[in-house]
Amino acid sequence: MKTNAVLQKDVQDALKWEPLLHSAEIGVIVKNGVVSLTGTVDSYAKKLQAEHAAKSVLGVKVLVEDIKVRLPNHGSKTDEEIAQEIIAAFKSNSFIPNDKIMVKVENGWVDLDGEVTWDYLRDITENAVKYLPGVKGIYNNITINPEILHSIEKKDIEKALDLSSIDSSEIKVSVSGQTVTLTGNVHTWHQKEEAGRIVWKTPGIKHVNNKLTVDYEYDL
Repeated sequence: MKTNAVLQKDVQDALKWEPLLHSAEIGVIVKNGVVSLTGTVDSYAKKLQAEHAAKSVLGVKVLVEDIKVRLPNHGSKTDEEIAQEIIAAFKSNSFIPNDKIMVKVENGWVDLDGEVTWDYLRDITENAVKYLPGVKGIYNNITINPEILHSIEKKDIEKALDLSSIDSSEIKVSVSGQTVTLTGNVHTWHQKEEAGRIVWKTPGIKHVNNKLTVDYEYDL
């Protein structure tokens, strides 16, 4: 068990360990497993790295991320320049279905719309954008529309979870059409996200409702 003070220090140490980050840029507030990150960074990549570092710490139950991105003057780009770089990034990646993705850039924020056949293609599309200079944030609205209708078997998902490194003993799986819902408890934020990634690999899946709770006892 951890106190609020111990968890706060653990998150601060995790931020310090990341070479990309200057930990002084980011404030950490903790209350009973709810971790709030505040501050200002000079790139969207740093914002993502701070979020990832905090989620990796044992005891983080909920993450409230309020980090602002303020680009340096020399790093600023026009929306048109960012859009052109996104187009080039998409063309250089044969996995991204350019004809299925629509992009809008406004004040450095990128809207991704359209549909792909697998969740990993949605991730690949976002990854092609999020580290580009000038990007302040991304709204990923891409939906999943499987090419082949496939009967989703609950037992297959449960087996995949059991074979993973996740403690899946308290995870409950329910299937409704092309939607899978996860409920129950896991012990870390990483396990929650990993469970979601495993489920998204199910053939024919269209939606995942990841309602898993990070169960951790705190020393108050």
